[in-house]
Amino acid sequence: MSQQPFVGRPTPITNATHSQKPSGMPIHKYGQYEQVDIPDRTWPEARVTKAPRWLSTDLRDGNQSLIDPMTPARKREMFDLLVRMGYKEIEVGFPSSGETDFAFVRSIIEEGAIPDDVTISVLTQAREDLIERTVESLVGAKRATVHLYNATAPTFRRVVFRGSKEQIKQIAVDGTRLVMEYAEKLLGPETTFGYQYSPEIFTDTELDFALEVCEAVCDVWQPSEGREIILNLPATVERSTPSTHADRFEWMARNLTRREHICISVHPHNDRGTAVAAAELALMAGADRIEGCLFGQGERTGNVDLITLGMNLFSQGIDPQIDFSQIDEIRRTSEYCNQMEVHPRHPYAGDLVYTAFSGSHQDAIKKGFDAMEADAAAAGKTVDDIEWAVPYLPIDPKDVGRSYEAVIRVNSQSGKGGIAYVLKNDHKLDLPRRMQIEFSRIIQAKTDAEGGEVTPKAIWDVFSDEYLPNPENPWGRIQLRSGSTATDKDGTDTLTVEAVVDGVETVLDGTGNGPISAFFDALAGIGVDARLLDYTEHTMSEGASAVAASYIECAIDGRVLWGIGIDANTTRASLKAVISAVNRAGR
Repeated sequence: MSQQPFVGRPTPITNATHSQKPSGMPIHKYGQYEQVDIPDRTWPEARVTKAPRWLSTDLRDGNQSLIDPMTPARKREMFDLLVRMGYKEIEVGFPSSGETDFAFVRSIIEEGAIPDDVTISVLTQAREDLIERTVESLVGAKRATVHLYNATAPTFRRVVFRGSKEQIKQIAVDGTRLVMEYAEKLLGPETTFGYQYSPEIFTDTELDFALEVCEAVCDVWQPSEGREIILNLPATVERSTPSTHADRFEWMARNLTRREHICISVHPHNDRGTAVAAAELALMAGADRIEGCLFGQGERTGNVDLITLGMNLFSQGIDPQIDFSQIDEIRRTSEYCNQMEVHPRHPYAGDLVYTAFSGSHQDAIKKGFDAMEADAAAAGKTVDDIEWAVPYLPIDPKDVGRSYEAVIRVNSQSGKGGIAYVLKNDHKLDLPRRMQIEFSRIIQAKTDAEGGEVTPKAIWDVFSDEYLPNPENPWGRIQLRSGSTATDKDGTDTLTVEAVVDGVETVLDGTGNGPISAFFDALAGIGVDARLLDYTEHTMSEGASAVAASYIECAIDGRVLWGIGIDANTTRASLKAVISAVNRAGR
């Protein structure tokens, strides 16, 4: 007997019962984005099976968008990070815009900071004096590309330049010719030289005109075997759905002549919040290369995020050819260079992205880990050798240098906040956020085991026992006696520490870039494998008797642990913090 649809109370929801109403917003001011007539599009059936060429524009597009642009030291830190990660094309500045960018480009060339397989790129407008200055900045470079752009969209032609299509095209043609002339005049045979052209505001430019300008530029550059040109088609302002963006790229890829000698590059901004999808679909539609910034830095809502794009490939079993294995180091360096924090919900890198607060999520994750272990054992393999399959975790956090310790946490923000409040107000300890999270788990374990109220005194007693050695009842492998440092003329620090190690008076010696680095070197001599992840300090009082608190986050034998040291001497406080973490690892 078939069941009848439910009739009666409560009343079923239907479209007619929904109560959305017109917003009253001025929608008359905006029009629909023009679609591309390409009924036989092929990109929806395409698959991305390999990494594209990547270009980081953190030092140019990212830097120009900062409230406080990078200092030379921060620029160099960012450049070195990008090189370590494996980026082979890096846009290093806009050298004709001012002395700061010009000097930075010269510094990395003259100091030999650019590996032989890395191509630097510099941006210029199409004016002759700017082009000459731009090419001058590259003298002596081994691999370099000049990136020339001019806006081609109707609004810019009409409002900004007040020029015809032919005049705008001629700007691109003349600029290309000038780049070639000055490269021939100023650069020697030691430089492998390339050229990139961008019809700026491509997303608002008529497709046939964008094609016409690009073809005219190619007629000057003459791409051929061994002489490529990069045509960068930027979504300077993101204006369409990712699917329409992909249609534009497929249309251009189909209609460009000399396609086999052209590298089509995509440069999405995130104004509609879909830059990552736009870049991925553009690859499916024929793009060869992606320009973006770490963590989506850039003008307005930012450039496309290279971290998310690369890790999306990784999560599908495709090698991004960029090393994201130390995501926290990448994040910290980016935050230092940009003076902007990465959001805790940022894909793959935020503090909370591998954390489940929901009880049902926690249960599924736990069962997923259990199943992984059982499947690995049945196959006679380790967990790392089988396919990852844990609910709610698209990748193994260990693959980006994270631990499992923060994956499951009690959803009690007031509890964590209350603990931090007691320590700061009663004991002048301003714990870093991730240390707050670590200690809140310790308190939660105590309440789970004992029940009842956790008083401020109980919180301090647990904290002291966990992080601060009790001189009357010391525990742990190492107790610090004294230490001294010396710095030689090349800046290397030598550290000598007198300590009790496993109950024996011991002298530890180490060298490094600073006392903390030297102490890690010294600890390696007694079998401690420790690596610094984060460090912060603050004073707990003022005046002649001021005391400092140092907090250190360490990776020790695969675990991530915090330590704290308190002392009137900041160096000694930092050494105590390291010992605190090391002793906790062995507890």
